Amino acid sequence: MFSQVYYVILVRASGRYLTVQPQEKPDAPKYLLLFKENFEAMTYLNQHGGGLADKFVVESVAQAQLKGLLSRWGFTGIGIVQDTLEPRIDFLNL
Repeated sequence: MFSQVYYVILVRASGRYLTVQPQEKPDAPKYLLLFKENFEAMTYLNQHGGGLADKFVVESVAQAQLKGLLSRWGFTGIGIVQDTLEPRIDFLNL
């Protein structure tokens, strides 16, 4: 059986994941941004990166790895990007 593969964006210099906080508070929960396709992550970077797309890298993550990744980095859940141009994000607490 095949597992779903998602794509995440990492900062090249620090290795940290690109996250989103739905509320503008310092202690607001952080969600890991996930993309369904590699080209969606690249489109997101090119659209919203303000010319900094070369400072990031896109990596694949298997669905089976997500729980451990969220736990290790202390994320509240995931934000699956549904539309890269607007953007529209569906938040899921895990």
